[in-house]
Amino acid sequence: MTDVRAESSGTRAPFGRRTFMASAALTAAAPVASAAPVAVAAPVAVAGCPATGGCPSVAALLAVPKVGRDVDWLKESLQVAVALELATIPPYLCGWWSIKDRASQAARLIRRILADEMYHMGVVCNLLVAIGGRPRIADAALAYPGPLPGGVRAEVNVYLSGLTRPYVHDVMMAIEAPDAPLARNVDDSPSIGDFYDALLEAFKAAAPELSARGQLSERIDTDVLKPVTDLDGVERSIVIIKEQGEGTASSPAVAFGDDHPAHYYAFGEIYHGRRLVETADGWQFTGAPVPFPAARPMARVPAGGWSGVSTAVQRRLDRFDAAYAKVLSTLDAAWTDGDPRTLRSAVRSMGALEAPALRLMETALPDGGGTYGPQFRPPGT
Repeated sequence: MTDVRAESSGTRAPFGRRTFMASAALTAAAPVASAAPVAVAAPVAVAGCPATGGCPSVAALLAVPKVGRDVDWLKESLQVAVALELATIPPYLCGWWSIKDRASQAARLIRRILADEMYHMGVVCNLLVAIGGRPRIADAALAYPGPLPGGVRAEVNVYLSGLTRPYVHDVMMAIEAPDAPLARNVDDSPSIGDFYDALLEAFKAAAPELSARGQLSERIDTDVLKPVTDLDGVERSIVIIKEQGEGTASSPAVAFGDDHPAHYYAFGEIYHGRRLVETADGWQFTGAPVPFPAARPMARVPAGGWSGVSTAVQRRLDRFDAAYAKVLSTLDAAWTDGDPRTLRSAVRSMGALEAPALRLMETALPDGGGTYGPQFRPPGT
């Protein structure tokens, strides 16, 4: 992870998000088909959550009657939210790191989304601390390839690769897709938006006491992470997460908070190669060109990570994974201790990931089918 505060986003989308209409959803290619029904009878351990912690699926959490969604329910749910937000960062980083020209429009769009995702993870960590919980960030790390934590978007297989159009479509857009393009049925796996709506409802119903003790503050690009101490702050935080990308509603009445497109539509601009603009037929990807950038040909990381590699490559893989483990453990310590200095140390550790990642991306595979890349192996695996 790179300290995204160090660069300016540099560009604006060609429309104000406050005037953005849901018809945009109809112009975007749906990246995935509707999912198979998901059983919700009982909590089950899911990817990205420690089995020992009894981390349930989102479907199981949403199956709990609203009257039973108490503080303990909120703690379980927010830990799943931590895992969800963390799960998006490695695939987006691989795409961003692979781009050769960081001044390109595509690079700037992805970089801005990365900043949002880091902010989102900070928000849900603060919310969990506010109600007396503790984020388990290292435990939440996902093994790639695999499904998203909590069983949301169950049809999506999240893998790691350099930036290609299929990668933008099948991973980036698929993760962020709002409900309308997927034409989801009520029996399908829940969306991230469904999950955050339920979290907000539960906060309002349970009205837990919120403590600032242990919450952290930090500027992350244009967002400012700060303690949440009342229900109005909870609602603002969750609305920001939804509007910036996860679970953006498909209603014409939606009002967005800035002039950037939501994540799904930003990735759509990269995929379609055009800016999203309003036309006589609604919002379409027919605006100014968004050239697809030249990228390092990082191959798709196989299940279980790279195997049969040379000693030199293994050292590079181990060096990256050790640095990644340090990032996760330092983030855990930051919210355990409530120490902003430790959080800043974690940010510095994030920046240290890029150099070993690029060395891997510039090391050719023996079969000539591209290059290696970081595998983001979870600690202890």
